[in-house]
Amino acid sequence: MASMNTVLFCNSGRYSDFAKNLNANGFKVYGVDWIGHGGSDGLHAYVHSLDDAVNDLKSFLEKVLADTPGLPCFCFGHSTGASIVLKAVLDPKIEARVAGVVITSPAIGVQPSHPIFVVLAPIVSFLLPRYQISAANKKGMPVSRDPEALVAKYSDPLVYTGSIRVRTGYEILRITTYLQQNLKRLRVPFFLLHGTADTVTDPDASQKLYEGASSTDKTIKLYEGFLHDLLFEPERDDIMKEIVDWLNLRVQG
Repeated sequence: MASMNTVLFCNSGRYSDFAKNLNANGFKVYGVDWIGHGGSDGLHAYVHSLDDAVNDLKSFLEKVLADTPGLPCFCFGHSTGASIVLKAVLDPKIEARVAGVVITSPAIGVQPSHPIFVVLAPIVSFLLPRYQISAANKKGMPVSRDPEALVAKYSDPLVYTGSIRVRTGYEILRITTYLQQNLKRLRVPFFLLHGTADTVTDPDASQKLYEGASSTDKTIKLYEGFLHDLLFEPERDDIMKEIVDWLNLRVQG
């Protein structure tokens, strides 16, 4: 570990190839799965409150910082994980201790499976929080243009492929609304990456985040025709290089 010169704080073991790439470039990597996802405890794909995930992230971040004194810390998050990272760094105490964040396809804007869900979600999520509602599945909502990456993702037992649970869907809508209302409070350096053909999260909302954030060091990269899982697209190596280059500039600066 002596060659490591900084820290990147990752979300999810699915990104082991990305983590290895970062290790090879001098970064020490930590990972955490948010509640109900990946290898974490709880009912798969169920989260009672994303604030719990935000608080878990803050607690884990404290452990990472204690383990790596003096090293700059960067956070990485994808999709809903990106939203969790963003809400965490809106806390001034966390903001002061994070050197920057990298977010891919953040859930700043999402399209409910049906408009009525927005109206009924608060009620149904209280009465039947674990109920699964029909939503676009992996066949109707592709997340990568790489067939092999799709097979690998959906054959992974830690990847949830069922319909979204009501409470989880409501919590995602709730955190996206919160972030939309607090764009100007974002001040940390960030690198935002999004595919223009993403049908899971809205690239236009990412553009609004970029324009509305108060960060003086901010970068956005929109990939024409790319889908949701950017680090599993055929061009993943080029994307990883862009992220590493962005991180290196902040470490060296």
